[in-house]
Amino acid sequence: MKIVIAPDSFKGSLTALQVASAIEEGLNKYDKDFIIEKVPMGDGGEGTVESLVSLRNGEIITVEVKDPLMREIKGFYGLLGDKKTAVIEMAAASGLPLLKQNERNPLIASTYGTGQLIKDALERGCKKFIIGIGGSATNDGGTGMLKALGIKFLSKDNKELKDGAIELDQLDKIDMTNFDKRIFECEIKVACDVENTLCGENGASFIFGPQKGADKQMMKVLDENLHHYGEILENTFNMNVINVPGAGAAGGMGAAFIAVIKAKLERGIDIVVQESKLSEKLEDCDLVFTGEGRIDYQTKFGKTPFGVANEAKKKNIPVIAIAGSIGEGTETLYEVGFDGIFSIIDKPMTLDDSIKNGSELVKEAAYRIINLYMTHERKSK
Repeated sequence: MKIVIAPDSFKGSLTALQVASAIEEGLNKYDKDFIIEKVPMGDGGEGTVESLVSLRNGEIITVEVKDPLMREIKGFYGLLGDKKTAVIEMAAASGLPLLKQNERNPLIASTYGTGQLIKDALERGCKKFIIGIGGSATNDGGTGMLKALGIKFLSKDNKELKDGAIELDQLDKIDMTNFDKRIFECEIKVACDVENTLCGENGASFIFGPQKGADKQMMKVLDENLHHYGEILENTFNMNVINVPGAGAAGGMGAAFIAVIKAKLERGIDIVVQESKLSEKLEDCDLVFTGEGRIDYQTKFGKTPFGVANEAKKKNIPVIAIAGSIGEGTETLYEVGFDGIFSIIDKPMTLDDSIKNGSELVKEAAYRIINLYMTHERKSK
């Protein structure tokens, strides 16, 4: 019997690989003769680098980069086994978790460090990039990233603008003279799971600004500055990105990828499903295990377990999901490919206890589930 184990991470507790290994232990406790293939997954956000590195015989590259406030930190990205593919999470250099609560200020936060990660991968000869743009602390329209790649953003008097979004209203021209044009020779896949526009009520500043430290007045300034930036992008690259879905992702980073780098925005899980070769690994498979820290009605909007279930259902393979917790609306998931959804919690416990004992709880949950499943299989024959 072949079983594929393809979970996401349990954030704050276990990586995707650790979850997969714990499920494997539970299955082996029941029967060591199962043919098991572990496929640790991600949806383009946190943990995607580690998942694809482990699947594709890659390595983690550590690089000195600038954090959102232009301080030196150690960032990282994944270099896959082909030595030509880089997997980057922008949060590793420009992420909100890198800042203390009182440091959050999207007027001055910069994506420069993300550009440095891209630059380093170009120097190593990478020709393909998978870039996740979730979890940012920034609202600079990706200008910091583009600066790191050689672009200059100039005012009417030819002065370079300050880092961040604070002077985008003064932008007059974009100088591409020193831009690292090697990027145009690369395949760029941008993992983006939001459809927010660059500006307006549903734009980057008003929707995501508050979590990045913006008050109402700052949100208005940020939105106006991004609108002006969008107009300059249109004048320069003959592309209207202001109302394009996804252009507002990561504080306008989506707009920079669309207009300047000519990259394609895709759902993160679709990219990971493709890059992990999940469909091939599901050949001759009898049962699939997936999971994530919390499963609820939002899971069907592009989260990892949904992507896995979707692929499995194309081959009519039953899918079981294991979660740290189960939220509202999970009954709708049975209509979109899930056959069973189970929590790892086996008795009353605190959140700290469940995190601390996550691996053991996942293992025992998998053991209980496979007992039930195999009992049903025997009786149905």
